Amino acid sequence: MTQNPRNNHTAEPESLYDGPSKSQRKRESHALQDLGAELVNLSKDALARVPMSEKLDQAVRDCRKITAHEGRRRQMQYVGKVMRSLDESEVEAIQRALDVIKGVSKAETAKLHALERWRDRLIAKDEALTELLAQHPDVDGQHLRTLIRNARREQAAQKPPKAFRELFQALKDLLGTGASNENSDDAEDDLPEFPVREDDR
Repeated sequence: MTQNPRNNHTAEPESLYDGPSKSQRKRESHALQDLGAELVNLSKDALARVPMSEKLDQAVRDCRKITAHEGRRRQMQYVGKVMRSLDESEVEAIQRALDVIKGVSKAETAKLHALERWRDRLIAKDEALTELLAQHPDVDGQHLRTLIRNARREQAAQKPPKAFRELFQALKDLLGTGASNENSDDAEDDLPEFPVREDDR
């Protein structure tokens, strides 16, 4: 009886892992390119807070200086190339720094909106000032009353919002005197801290 040679054939493993698939590598490449674009679009101060190799730092800063569309596109491609040369720990450190920066920006935006809501409430109803003074007894109430009255007159007469802006600045002067409530849906119920930026001065 002749044996079927197939029966004597040693079975090979169905598949051998030979690294990430082509599509996965493509996705990872695009993700690193996007991460590089985030670095290029950061503010100067924020960029200084991101841990980067000297080569990546130079590539990003060179890209920020280029205004011509095609030149900037080519430099962005180079930034992506440098990003792909980083090891995993370097990429993770950059991502963590960006997450922190974006989190701070989100909190600052929420605080800005809370201050704007306070201003609108103060102009809309007298009770809001009573509430604010109860929370912050050291505030110059007379000054706020004057600003509120002038802001109301400006709106009624459709004049330039000088007092309207001054009222917002007065609220910013309360920084550090109230507890932050940035994670609350009722942020307007408590005046939060709001970081002073250079362009606000």
